[in-house]
Amino acid sequence: MRWESNVREEFVDPQKRSQDESDDGEMLDEVGLRPRSLSDFVGQRELKEHLSIVLEAARRRGQAADHLLFAGPPGLGKTTLAGIVATEMSAHLHVTSGPALERAGDLAAILTKLEDNDVLFIDEIHRLSRTVEEILYPAMEDFQIDIVVGKGPSASSIRLTLPKFTLIGATTRTGMITGPLRDRFGLVARLDYYDENELQSIISRAAGSLKVNIDAQGAAEIARRSRGTPRIANRLLRRVRDFAEVRGDGTVNKKTANEAMSVFGVDELGLDKVDRAVLSAICVQFGGGPVGLSTLAISVSEQTETIEDVYEPFLIQQGMIARTPRGRVAMPLAYAHLGLQTPAQDPDLFA
Repeated sequence: MRWESNVREEFVDPQKRSQDESDDGEMLDEVGLRPRSLSDFVGQRELKEHLSIVLEAARRRGQAADHLLFAGPPGLGKTTLAGIVATEMSAHLHVTSGPALERAGDLAAILTKLEDNDVLFIDEIHRLSRTVEEILYPAMEDFQIDIVVGKGPSASSIRLTLPKFTLIGATTRTGMITGPLRDRFGLVARLDYYDENELQSIISRAAGSLKVNIDAQGAAEIARRSRGTPRIANRLLRRVRDFAEVRGDGTVNKKTANEAMSVFGVDELGLDKVDRAVLSAICVQFGGGPVGLSTLAISVSEQTETIEDVYEPFLIQQGMIARTPRGRVAMPLAYAHLGLQTPAQDPDLFA
């Protein structure tokens, strides 16, 4: 498999870069920790079964696989699965993102460079402009695109035939993808949060790749605080490794993991400084809510998209906050976690 990136540097989201690529060493670590085959991929059992059937059928027919759409919160393995699909199909992988494709010509330039059975991965596909999206429709269905040459009355349209390729889209916001685009994917799959046993397996495998001496209890402690997300699990493993090398003998056990988490501000539930700031803002600053998303984002100095995509899903899943027609509200578990007394709730709050 060959990785080809068409993402222009200035269009990479700085928030995402700060989370995923804090330094070159960690970026290389992240790539090295990714499983390369479907059999090595831990978790997402139902999705793996569906995907294996789709890919095996395509291989037997000698055709490109159907177009695939992976949805779910950040860090669950959407990009990794795109790489696995390319590997399983012995195809080249071309990588780009929605924000990088500003004009129809940007997408057309990529599509015309594809070869038979290539895989094109578009991250954040929900951020494609309508103009660019409309270019995708005939490309996905008929493997053809129309290019307009010239301007004004002398303009003419040229239809180009494309090689048979597989488009893989990744999104954290399925609701923002238009119906016509979503319906053109042969398989739409949502990735779920991982359980602690799956995360422990991922951490143990990553520890082997990073040459970290870790015992089962240490891996379990990191898994418990990883918010059901492999990306966070790998990040915490690296921080605990650093702590163990600097403050200990390099061995990661439960005690070392606990001490490291305390130093880096990750609590028993895996909540970090921003998570607690969100809870504190709703519970204390806004009296339990309801509070609008924009107001909440300003109060914790984060972007609304970051709050909605990165922090809210886990807090909602844990039953600490809820979305209501009137805004975000704190649930009793949020007060308990912050050590605050739970006030009486307005019975009309969820109306």
